[in-house]
Amino acid sequence: MKQRRFGIFSEASFCCGEKMKNQIIQVATAIPHVKVGDVDHNTAQITEMIRSLTDCGIIVFPELSVTGYTCADLFLSNLILEASTSALFAIADETKSTEALVVVGVPIRYSNSLYNCAAVISQGEVKALIPKTYIPNYSEFYECRWFSSGRDIKGKTVYLDGTEIPFGTDILAEDALSGAVLGAEICEDLWIPDKPSNHAALAGANIIVNPSASDELIGKREYRSQLVSQQSGACYSAYIYASSGTGESSTDLIFSGHSIIAQSGKILSESVFPEYPHAEKTLVDLGMIMHDRQRQNTFETSVSSEYRRIPVHIGTLGSDELDIYSLSDLLKKFDYPIERNPFVPRDDATRNRRCKQILQIQANGLATRVRSTGIKNLVIGISGGLDSTLALIVCAEAKKLVPDIRIIALTMPKHGNTSKETYDNASRLMELLADEKHEIPIEEGVDLHLSQLGHDRSYQGEGDVTYENAQARMRTYILMDMANMRDGLVVGTGDLSELALGWCTYNGDHMSMYSVNSSVPKTLVKFICSTYANMSDGELKEVLLSICETPITPELTPSDNGAIAQRTEDKIGKYDLNDFFLFYTLRYGFEPARSAAYAIKAYPELDKDKVITAAENFFRRFFTQQFKRSCLPDGPKVGSVSLSPRGDWRMPSDASAAMWLKDLESQRR
Repeated sequence: MKQRRFGIFSEASFCCGEKMKNQIIQVATAIPHVKVGDVDHNTAQITEMIRSLTDCGIIVFPELSVTGYTCADLFLSNLILEASTSALFAIADETKSTEALVVVGVPIRYSNSLYNCAAVISQGEVKALIPKTYIPNYSEFYECRWFSSGRDIKGKTVYLDGTEIPFGTDILAEDALSGAVLGAEICEDLWIPDKPSNHAALAGANIIVNPSASDELIGKREYRSQLVSQQSGACYSAYIYASSGTGESSTDLIFSGHSIIAQSGKILSESVFPEYPHAEKTLVDLGMIMHDRQRQNTFETSVSSEYRRIPVHIGTLGSDELDIYSLSDLLKKFDYPIERNPFVPRDDATRNRRCKQILQIQANGLATRVRSTGIKNLVIGISGGLDSTLALIVCAEAKKLVPDIRIIALTMPKHGNTSKETYDNASRLMELLADEKHEIPIEEGVDLHLSQLGHDRSYQGEGDVTYENAQARMRTYILMDMANMRDGLVVGTGDLSELALGWCTYNGDHMSMYSVNSSVPKTLVKFICSTYANMSDGELKEVLLSICETPITPELTPSDNGAIAQRTEDKIGKYDLNDFFLFYTLRYGFEPARSAAYAIKAYPELDKDKVITAAENFFRRFFTQQFKRSCLPDGPKVGSVSLSPRGDWRMPSDASAAMWLKDLESQRR
């Protein structure tokens, strides 16, 4: 067994300047080939599976797996009960040299009654026995004939072979080093309104195990999956569900060995009707779970004093502390699933549905603002790029909700900078979607403004932000005055990724009267536009697809003989990486080093040090540009990540990035 450094740890998973605390645990459901009533055979199966799962921190076997769930009146036999007790200690002996906490189902006698229990085993000892609370006695179930409810069993102990073991429904198993706190419920406990796992989670359990024996019926598999997924989300926990397999008696029922492992509302791994013995393995990240709980302040722990916490050992995957490189190697070795584009669903049908839902939210937000202000003229600047295209689409969709909306679209090219490609796309798009189309060149106004400032009217090269920003501010100046002249409302075009990086001109494209894209990340903007293109036909579809293929550019520097010369990603890095860091920082509270390790796994083709450098660039910009986010215009929240200073993100404009950058630099090799 690996050496463990014990101490007092806070809920935070990390201390700046040191390695990351490892909170990744490989868990498994283990479905043995059971022979009903043959305790020796079942014990051999269970111990063999424990030996084969040495890399797991938690192993969960099905309900009554020591005896078989379908023993029926055989449960009344002293022979089988005595054999079960001996088996329990034999299984415990098998865990002396393992990292795993093992949960097996076993019948336990206590005070003249029989209880259907989950035995918690760790480091060679039976640490606790948790009885089933709800005993089904309907339809095909007849458990009340043999078992009593453990509802009122609290604060008790039971003696087995001279060993005193905590016994009751008030038990949580806790590993102090990893922060894992395990609660258990058994089969039917999940199917009722007042689930024991609700109380266990409120008391601090972040992993719920469920040894189960659920027979297979038409439609039941899907419902079972929904139950586990929903409960893991409601409890902000991992949920490990292991159900009995086909070795159970088929007198009247068939069992499918359904295994489900979920975390925070998402099923990570699942199998049904496997070949036996079968282990379903995956990784759970306690850091993600604990961040969700800290963020959700309605998740209270007022009942925690009602539970006993039993110390156990739950092995994490790898060493107790990790650096960027070792964590990324670990994630790669065990093929931990990490989405390259966490904002963008991989599945086509899911992605298209998500894009349509986002567009619906945006359009309804804008329509509500129009109704509440009474301002029906929407003024919008169109560049021929993705963001302004999406904003114009939102205006068009809002008009379907408020038919007397009038869309006034302006394109404001600057000779020498605006490329022919973006100019043509902007012009065509305005003709197709706007009620009015205006072209107002900004060259003369910008030149006059620069001359009055004493600036040479030509671009002075890299770093000439005066030249670049004068164009953005001139365009906003024109839009605002056009809105005043037409009693209109300026619709903003900037997206979430630009706000995160500060890639906008302060009081230029940074400002509007309603910012419809403000919580849409750049990696998703393209997909929403392409989804809308595929919902359209003819010239509109053609121009939208053309815009989707156009490189991302602000076009604030001279073009290359009419072609795009300035590419945003050359300056601030690839948006897919920036969005990756944004997602894991805001959604799961990852420290920079953990985000970088996850990114290295998600982007194996990239050099590791370059990924770390990209993370440094992201966090440096994210911190220094907060002042732009502190005064954002209103805009609809569409996803779980938002930077609105009035909503999800409240950060001081003068916060230092030093600790975040040190976190990355200190772990470079």
